[in-house]
Amino acid sequence: MLALYGFLIIVILLYLVLTKKTSIHFSLVIVPIVFAIIAGFSFDELGEFMGAGLTDIAHTGIMLTFATLFFGIMFDTGMFDPLIKGVIRFSGGNPVKITIGTAIIAMAAHLDGSGASTFLITVSAMLPIYRALKMSPLTLAVVAGLAAGTMNMVPWGGPTIRAATALGVDVIDLYAPMIPVQIVGLICVLLASFWLGYQEKKKLGIITELPQSVLERDENSEEESIKRPKMIIPNLILTVLIIVALVTGLFPLAIPFVMGVPLALVLNYRDVKMQQERIEAHAKATIYTASIIFSAGIFTGVLTESGMIQAMADTMSGAVPTTGGQSLPIILAFLGMPLSLVFDPDSFYFGVLPVLSATASEFGIDPITMGRAAIIGQMTVGFPVSPLTGSTFLLIGLAGVDLGDLQKKAIPLAFGISSVMAIVALILGLLS
Repeated sequence: MLALYGFLIIVILLYLVLTKKTSIHFSLVIVPIVFAIIAGFSFDELGEFMGAGLTDIAHTGIMLTFATLFFGIMFDTGMFDPLIKGVIRFSGGNPVKITIGTAIIAMAAHLDGSGASTFLITVSAMLPIYRALKMSPLTLAVVAGLAAGTMNMVPWGGPTIRAATALGVDVIDLYAPMIPVQIVGLICVLLASFWLGYQEKKKLGIITELPQSVLERDENSEEESIKRPKMIIPNLILTVLIIVALVTGLFPLAIPFVMGVPLALVLNYRDVKMQQERIEAHAKATIYTASIIFSAGIFTGVLTESGMIQAMADTMSGAVPTTGGQSLPIILAFLGMPLSLVFDPDSFYFGVLPVLSATASEFGIDPITMGRAAIIGQMTVGFPVSPLTGSTFLLIGLAGVDLGDLQKKAIPLAFGISSVMAIVALILGLLS
């Protein structure tokens, strides 16, 4: 019966999330609690289940909260402005340089793990140039989407955080071996950008001189007041030190960003009121995402500690041939990107992935392997073309293109990039 209850929870979760009948918080918290009560567990047992789940993801949730704040502050200070302005000037009127520059800006902008801010920064910076050269805004949208999607594997990005939370593994243990895979993916993005730029160049040629208006980024008075151009080098050093400390495990998970936020605030904004304003400016996105992670802790805690996950895995493993079971991570790695068109990140990582992982474990496959397979494409490379994320509609709205046109041009490239990444992961032994 536990397996039945578990499958019912997953089905109801997918239904509620995909149809938006309730909030994701309700689906993750209330649904498993109700079925656990129906299954006969006492309130004391439920409390233990939920407490265990929250304890397991506490460091992950804290890291996400402070990482979002930290990179938000860094963008406020203008740390990335020289990169953006330099890319714009370097690209000149050459469409190939412009598309490659677009990819570089999007990669840098996506360090905060937010698709919305990435597209706001990238499209607003580059769209005037595309218009001046009569380049297709669709090319801009495709390049920005591919770059942001591949960068979305960072350990504080949504998919990686969700995978680590759902599987109960350390997010750095999950991500660190994938760094070479991500680097190859980013190189593929640059190659795709080169190809797209070359196609534009064949149509348009090279404009020898751009209008001065497109070389200067407009900043309103409020944006200028929070810029700290003299602090770019100190901010860059602080950012590098924090990322190195995080990836190398010099400090426990979350500690580098917990330390980094107050250091960034004091370094750039001596006035306490301004520090508070910077925190409040990023509080909405931070709190919403962190609340999902902690809600997911209750969800995974109830399903795992109650034995439902194991019961579902036992049921599914009996129906999977031995050879098929050994291939589950490879199959998931190649299908992850297309699955982004079917499952939003919450329903996949909290509903589907734990069951797939538990099934794979019956064949001796470590959960962390399934997590790595998932983040190769599912809502990483695949998120900018998915109709299930708000960022996708922000991208097409800013660029002024149709979703169908974006998908038609971007999906083959996105699938190719995620496939290359899957092959590299397979060669490196990360899918076995």
